[in-house]
Order: sequence, then structure tokens, then C-alpha cells
Amino acid sequence: MNLSPVLIRIFAAFAIALGAGGLSALLARTHRQLCAFISLGAGTLLGVAACGIAPECLEALRWWQFLLGAASGYLLFAIVSRYIFHVCPACAASHFDDATTHHLAEFGLAMMIALAIHCTVDGLALAVGHEESEAVDWSVTFAICVHKFPEGLALGALLLGGGFQRKRMLWLVAAVESTTILGGLLGWFVLGNVSSFWLALALANAGGGFFYLAIHAMLGEIFRHHKTLVLANFAAGFSVIAALILWFHLKA
Repeated sequence: MNLSPVLIRIFAAFAIALGAGGLSALLARTHRQLCAFISLGAGTLLGVAACGIAPECLEALRWWQFLLGAASGYLLFAIVSRYIFHVCPACAASHFDDATTHHLAEFGLAMMIALAIHCTVDGLALAVGHEESEAVDWSVTFAICVHKFPEGLALGALLLGGGFQRKRMLWLVAAVESTTILGGLLGWFVLGNVSSFWLALALANAGGGFFYLAIHAMLGEIFRHHKTLVLANFAAGFSVIAALILWFHLKA
């Protein structure tokens, strides 16, 4: 199998997050702007989990096997967010208040660990998704790349708010987001030759993580700020993924 398509996907996701980190001082200056980006990305993640990953996995797994796989991904992110650090700065923007940023140095390592887990799962999903149908492959790629933009913005803004200089902030964003590449390579070399059952189980795990991120982003924003803006962008992201998957199925 050709590794090049996977490398293109994981490096594109990394580059988008890093580029967004570099733009964080210019963009998303208001919470409203960041909410719009977050909601759009969350909608794409839920769209690919519900419309792409779930139907694909249910072709290779029993319903209870799929639920166990998805629950493991959901619980992983929930546990990390509760006991280590918020697993995604873009999905928990409301939690990053001034008090949090001023005390960033106190839990910097925990933040890096949590975000590294999140990015590794992103890379794993990109690698495993490439082994599935064309619709799942491209929808997973699109959803992760869309989500990487607000993720990079939020992470960059958080680090800048915590007092880091722009150059050091970019190095830290690059270090965290590079685990996306690591996850993609691990997925390729470890899962590249396993059966469809284990590939589907790994994809279900990633789907559970996407579901957590999407729901956490919505609950974190919709009940606090800009309900109409959040709902509109979330629906737009979900609809784009659903339309993309439908187009691939009609083309097939």
C-alpha cells in the first residue's frame, strides 16, 4: 500500500493547525469569532461520526461491538479532560478564562499531554480512514482539517494569553500538533495489515472521540454564548459532511 496519501493528509492537518496558531494573534480576537469557528468544526466532527464512521463500522461490527468501540473513545477523552486537562482548547473555549491563562505555567505539562492524546487520535483516524471507503476517507480528512483550524487558533491564543512570546508559542503549537503525524504513522504501520474487524474497531474508537468533542463544544458554547451563531455554524458543518458523504455514495 502507498503511504503517500496518508502522509499528505496528516501533514496537511498539521500545517493547518500550525498556520492557525500563527494567525491566532490576528484572528479570533473576540469570543464570538472563535465560537463560529469552533461550532463549524464541531459540526463536521459529529457529521463524520454519525454519517460516515457509524454506518461504515456497522458493516464490519455487531452493534454492541461498535458501541463498545465508540464508548472507549468517548471515555478516553472524557477521562483525560476531567483528570488531566481539557483535551481540546477549541472545544472548551468557555473554560479558558483569564484566571486559566494567567496560571498556564502551572499546568503546562498536563495541557501538552492532553492535547497530544487528542492529536494522536486525529492522526490515527486519518490513517485508518484511508483504509475504509472513499466517502469515509475524505469525510474524515475534511472534518479533521476543518477542526484543526479553530484548534490551532484556540491553542495559539491560549498560549499568547498565558504570556508566551509569539515565537515560543509557535514552537509549542508545532510540538503538540506534531503528534498528529505520530498518530498517523502509528496507525499506518501498526494497523496497516490487520483485519477489517480491528480497523473498524479503531475507527469506532476515533468516532467516539469525535462525538465527545462535538457534543462538548456545543454544550460548552450554546448554553453560555451566541446560541443562534453556534447552532447555525454547527448545522452548516454537519450538513457539509452529510452532503459530501451522500455525493460519494451517489457517485459509487
